[in-house]
Amino acid sequence: MFTGQRRADLHDWLRSRLAPDSGVRAADDLLGSHVAPSRQLLTVAAQEVREREQFVLLDEQRVAHELVLSEVRRAREADTKTVVVIAGGPGSGKSVIALSLLGDLAREGRTVMHATGSRSFTQTLRQVAGKGSSRTKSLFAYFNSFMTAEKNGLDVLILDEAHRLRLTSVNRYTRKEVRAVARPQVDELFDAARVPVFLLDQFQVVRPGEMGSVAEIEAHAAARGLQVCQINLQAQFRSGGSDAYLDWVLRLLGLRDGGPVEWRDEPTFTVEVAESPEAMTARLEAQISQGMNARITAGYCWPWSDPRSDGTLVDDVVIGDWHRPWNVRGERGVPGAPPSALWATVEGGFGQVGCVYTAQGFEYSWNGVILGPDLVWRDDRWVARREHNKDPDFRSRKAVDDATFDRLVRHVYKVLLTRGMAGTLLYSVDPETQDRLRQLVNPAG
Repeated sequence: MFTGQRRADLHDWLRSRLAPDSGVRAADDLLGSHVAPSRQLLTVAAQEVREREQFVLLDEQRVAHELVLSEVRRAREADTKTVVVIAGGPGSGKSVIALSLLGDLAREGRTVMHATGSRSFTQTLRQVAGKGSSRTKSLFAYFNSFMTAEKNGLDVLILDEAHRLRLTSVNRYTRKEVRAVARPQVDELFDAARVPVFLLDQFQVVRPGEMGSVAEIEAHAAARGLQVCQINLQAQFRSGGSDAYLDWVLRLLGLRDGGPVEWRDEPTFTVEVAESPEAMTARLEAQISQGMNARITAGYCWPWSDPRSDGTLVDDVVIGDWHRPWNVRGERGVPGAPPSALWATVEGGFGQVGCVYTAQGFEYSWNGVILGPDLVWRDDRWVARREHNKDPDFRSRKAVDDATFDRLVRHVYKVLLTRGMAGTLLYSVDPETQDRLRQLVNPAG
């Protein structure tokens, strides 16, 4: 121990143990270094919710977290309601904030629930974060679980993946007496808690009937006279923490102005164009052999058959001699394949091709993406071809006009392209589109 009066002795002691070189450059490197994620969300979800904080929230993430806690206290003291909207791109930390809030508020004794519009995401959270605890499992619900909820029955309702909000919670299973009093889904969620918290990415609206944009939520809140607090998350912690990759994807798909640009690999993130589905599979299998996890996804451009009578899956996704089944549709797995909700997270999922509905909300180390014939490059622009899309939600031109289909199919591929943590492999079944990708990804020279 060195007291203040022995400052010189402390300096001498440190000099005897530290290198004689100046530390100025190392200090500058540390202060200016890039912050990147160290763990995938679901690997520590249970500890985050039930025990203690596992994630270090940074910058706008911490601001968003503290804002919600402040509004919770204010809502209790002043008997008010505030809507919080947290918007950010893929990998900006929305779900990390959601689980951190859920854990902190639950440990404080607040009444809090987490809800999504994704069966896959909610069921995975119930299994992973709620493992061994029925009480923790009960914290996870769906957006349409609050049609008859007690008004302000919760202190906080955390609405993760809120870009999947629907116009209404009514579906074919809704009871007649509940259907008769149904309201817009967003109003049901407003009413369920003193502080409803919406976490969303506006470029992940991928289905007709989804209304999860900041503008739409704000408009509904204004009609109710509710105060809205909004925070935009700028940081990016997926894709190796590469802001450049997210910008590249948005410009590639025409979702950001400026047109496509060339991609050059960064130290923390790799993009490759596979020459065939077989080459993609082999490259991803090599990553799996090194302890990574990987998945292959595709645009919904192939039929999706029911399992055979013996439970085995049909190889619906056929490209030349390469063929694989889609992920399991239902809640029960089949030999060698997990149930739909767990395709992205448990062993066995690599053997099937995932679609946007099973991939959205998840992350894996290596990401293989097959672009189908529903979005192709022609001359100097993308052309959306709905006749090649097999998604039942897109069949009706009355429900989904051509302009809406064009926008949504770009959103679908944006979601698929932004699932990887370490790298993404691309392959297009269309030769002209494949050539364009080769020109843009790590071109020679």
